[in-house]
Amino acid sequence: MSTATPRETLWDRIALLFLRLAASGWVPASWFLKELPPESGRKAAAGRLRIEIVSHCWGYAHMQAYQLSSMVLHPPSGADVTMTVYYSPEDRDTAALLEHFGAMEIPGVTWNWQPLDKYRLFRRAIGRDHAARNSGADWVWFTDCDVVFGVGCLDGLALALQGRRDALVFPRVEHVSTPLEPGDPVLEAGKGAPRVLALDTTGYAPMERGRATGPLQIAHGDVARAVGYCGQLKTYQKPVARWAKAHEDRAFRWLLRSQGVPVEVPGVYRIRHVSKGRYQQDSWTARLRTSIRRLQLRLREGPKQ
Repeated sequence: MSTATPRETLWDRIALLFLRLAASGWVPASWFLKELPPESGRKAAAGRLRIEIVSHCWGYAHMQAYQLSSMVLHPPSGADVTMTVYYSPEDRDTAALLEHFGAMEIPGVTWNWQPLDKYRLFRRAIGRDHAARNSGADWVWFTDCDVVFGVGCLDGLALALQGRRDALVFPRVEHVSTPLEPGDPVLEAGKGAPRVLALDTTGYAPMERGRATGPLQIAHGDVARAVGYCGQLKTYQKPVARWAKAHEDRAFRWLLRSQGVPVEVPGVYRIRHVSKGRYQQDSWTARLRTSIRRLQLRLREGPKQ
């Protein structure tokens, strides 16, 4: 496994800009992916479904703890769920967290930890592409580690997916916290020795989604295995020196020719937080990102009442 730090070239920057424009509709997706598996050929799975949930974690062990805990506290009874987490062994907090939960036997849940070199982890599409092509599930939910599965979520998801052949679906409603500042008790509780944490969802506000987003993309298993996750776009499969913004999520939907179909899934929660743990926290760039994020949230939500 190479440990050399990847270098971004001018060509890489040009290619990234082109792909962002392409995924905005400037060029047909068929230039890169001729066609999808036909809907008539996709399995309309029913009964006890196999669902794989794919998450990434770098510097977010305190958030991942809530996600994994929700699988322990609210396991499925009518589905078989594989919880896949891509991580780097260099992130010792995450490695310890996964070791702790991996020792637990939870009915209906299979743990699947996937170690990656950190530079491959930093480009999220690499892990997602690997998961998509190797999954044996009926449906694959690509999510982030700040998404938490509440009471009835996993069984509700299995019910909503019965007999469907859509390429991509997403929960119509997610419940979100207010933006949490560094030092908030919710964030602090996830630090320290790994343990099961129950999320207090009091005050989480329902937010209706009009399309799939990065953590709310649930792809049909036959489509995921055939298409992967932006595997046709080689720029999105190259390791990077630092965590890359996930512009490939839009490209994935562009390749699928779909913004997703909304389905009713109860108990989807997301812990919003101002400071991004995956960036070096004492750097000026991290401080700048945090300030920009505060401003973005204020503009989206308006002044506090």
